[in-house]
Formats: sequence, structure tokens, C-alpha cells
Amino acid sequence: MTRLLEKVCLVTGAANGIGLAIAEAFLREGAKVLLTDIDEARGTQAVERLQEQGFNAAFLRHDASCEEQWTQAISTVVERWGQLDVLVNNAGIAILADVEQLTLAQWRKTNAINLDGVFLGTQQAIAVMKNRGAGSIINVASIEGIIGEPMVPSYNASKGGVRIFTRAAAAHCARKGYGIRINNLCPGYVATSMISGGLESIGGDLAQQFQSYLQQRIPMGRLAAPEEIAKAALFLASDDSTYMTGSDLVVDGGYLAQ
Repeated sequence: MTRLLEKVCLVTGAANGIGLAIAEAFLREGAKVLLTDIDEARGTQAVERLQEQGFNAAFLRHDASCEEQWTQAISTVVERWGQLDVLVNNAGIAILADVEQLTLAQWRKTNAINLDGVFLGTQQAIAVMKNRGAGSIINVASIEGIIGEPMVPSYNASKGGVRIFTRAAAAHCARKGYGIRINNLCPGYVATSMISGGLESIGGDLAQQFQSYLQQRIPMGRLAAPEEIAKAALFLASDDSTYMTGSDLVVDGGYLAQ
């Protein structure tokens, strides 16, 4: 369990769900991890539990859409552990509203967190990593950045933007010889609070119908567990993926295969 031994990692949106699962997977492989999130209570609780288990973890309240808070997050990592080896841009939101119902404010909020946050984190991580000549940046996109879903157009747009931005940044770093790899992790439907919260907002029979639809639509017949997505993130963070950059790693139970 040493694939990330002594690596210093920053994972956003890590108070629960996929982000927390990724942080835990990294810690089990020997990493030091700063977990960040706007949910200070849950994030602090998670880190206290991890520290009790003997892991080298810390928490920082962090709004991924805020440039100044990104500066603070990167500075916190470097001041605490002296370096940054892996960044996982996981923080994100989804707003259920079709193109006719979606407001401009909702559109901007989604893109501020999901896309602007990825840009800010990637840019600031590159500035730190390039001086060390190595690093891995994992941008959590989605299969919803590859296909369209009528009820989440702003989410589709933001995640599609993440995928193309990652390619541009990855090519830049490779051409510059920085030794920084940047890849997209594209989960399918995962059993997280984002999904359960979305189903609750739909409510009643519609929620049950959507759950049934997903089970039929996904060839493997179930949603992913957050830990299954974390295993893919671990691959991208480790030296097992040294020849991958600018790529999409899809983990969707076969959703896009048909």
C-alpha cells in the first residue's frame, strides 16, 4: 500500500462522496492529503476520523470558485508539507432545470464552481508543480460532459468544458517539458448525495421512474460506489499512468457502450 508514499495531495469537494473516497484511497497508499470543501462541519469530522486512524490528513474550508481561496489552499499545502504532487479537482454541483427553466444565475453558478474552479486550481497547481518537474492533476469531469441530459444543461456544459480545457492544459505542460500530467476522470452515475439529492428534488413517482431507468440503462445494472471511482483516481495519481495525459478515463458501468 505504497503507490503514493510521501506524495502530497490536495482533493477538493472532499467532505463526502467521491472526493472523500479519493482522499481515503490516497491516504491508504501512503499520501499526505489536504481535504477541502465548503462544508466545514462534515469536512472537519471526516479529517478527525482519518487522523484517529493514523493518516496524515488535514482540512481547509475552500470555495473552489474563489481565486483568493485557491491561493490559500495551495499555500497551505506547501507550507505544511513542502510540496504538491497531486491535485484532484473534484468540487462540483448540479442544478436540475432544463434549458427553458434554467436561469442565468444558475448557469453562472454551475460554471463558476465546475469549470472556473478547475481552471483556477489547475493554473495554480502548475505554478507549483513545474518547479519540481513532476505532478499529476486529475480533473473530475463526467460522462455528462460527453453526452447531453435534458435536465442538466449547465452541468453538461461545465463538464464538457472541463474535458476540453484539460486537453489544452495537458498539451501545454507536455510541450513545455514540465513533467505534469493532466487527465480527466469521467464517472457515470455514482451513489452519492448529489444523486440522492437530485432524486429527492424530483420526488415521488418521477424519482422512482428515474431510478428504474438508470438500472435499465446501465449495462451493469447499478450505480457505482464512490470507492470504485477512487480506484481510477488512484491509477491516474500514481506512476502506473505515466504515459497518460490529456485523456478521459471513463468509469460508468458500460453506460456509454451502447
